[in-house]
Amino acid sequence: MASISSTNGETDQILVEEKSSARIFTLNRPKQLNALSFEMVSRLLELFIESREDFSVKLLILKGNGRAFCAGGDVAAVVRDIMQGNWRSGASYFRKEFTLNYVMATYSKPQVSLLNGIVMGGGAGASIHGRFRVATENSLFAMPETALGLFPDVGSSYYLSRLPGFFGEYVGLTGARLDGAEMLACGLATHFVPSERLSLLEEALCKVDSSDPTVISSTISQFSHAPSLKKNSVYNRLVIINKCFSRRTVEDIIGSLEIENSEKKDEWISSTVQTLKKASPMSLNIALRSIREGRLQGVRKCLIREFRMVCHVVRGEISKDFVEGCRAILWDKDRNPKWKPAKIEDVTEEMVDRYFSKLDEDDWEDLELPVRSNFTAHAIAKL
Repeated sequence: MASISSTNGETDQILVEEKSSARIFTLNRPKQLNALSFEMVSRLLELFIESREDFSVKLLILKGNGRAFCAGGDVAAVVRDIMQGNWRSGASYFRKEFTLNYVMATYSKPQVSLLNGIVMGGGAGASIHGRFRVATENSLFAMPETALGLFPDVGSSYYLSRLPGFFGEYVGLTGARLDGAEMLACGLATHFVPSERLSLLEEALCKVDSSDPTVISSTISQFSHAPSLKKNSVYNRLVIINKCFSRRTVEDIIGSLEIENSEKKDEWISSTVQTLKKASPMSLNIALRSIREGRLQGVRKCLIREFRMVCHVVRGEISKDFVEGCRAILWDKDRNPKWKPAKIEDVTEEMVDRYFSKLDEDDWEDLELPVRSNFTAHAIAKL
């Protein structure tokens, strides 16, 4: 017998269903496309810790209410804090979110994320780090941060850098949108299940009574199939993506694309170049370096480094592109951000280096993560 629990107030943004040995957590802000508020991140962290310590729980299922799994973090709230002179509050949001990402990435029990809808930014962080990611025909994945003056965070320098070839650089720098078939092809999803079969899959998973990944995978496979890529899929462009996005710098990547376009006049290449030129020059540079460093780091080091980077972003002492990007895209919606520096060639190596350095702030600490996820409920409460 399933029991559904929520409480009045903050925690009803996450619905909890207890079904035998499984727990189903539903992100429940459908009007906001399940954008992760601070309360949602905090509640999920509590639930994951509680479920880890409950020996009766064998499996966690995470899904979203409405047409989105999760459209990202609640960046509007973070920017409001920044504009009120309280960048530390925004940084505290990321501290808790990145801790959740790490708990998911090192979790001892299988997490099955049902990605039936929009999966962007923080929504990717809340799912891609889990063991199983189930895409559908409704899935839409993107990391659009460079258009907002941010950079692909939530541990994405770890998982994007591990996509085939240099596809991760392409996805991270351009914010390209991928459908469910493309997510499966590149490895962002582990399975593809038609949306009409998701309820049957949930029912089957709740009867498994096992934490064995082989058993879980076998159960999901009973409902899944491998869809065909569309003819115009960007994943079919992997050869040219590898050729251009393997270049050392953002300038080199754009130059390589322009050379390719001059030789064959390709609309997709032209569109990719324009997308890169509209994004924040600073964001592109720090994003590329982040993904490149992520290739050589584990998820723990990636998250610790990304937290340093995001603290510099919200503090705004090097560039205020994050506030400007949110103004142009989310609030005024003129889609005409005034980036500073305005040109890619104006971004110096010294500027980029500063994003990767420890903050020179009194009583400010780096993100502290254990070698493995052995957080206690008490330790989480202090974050």
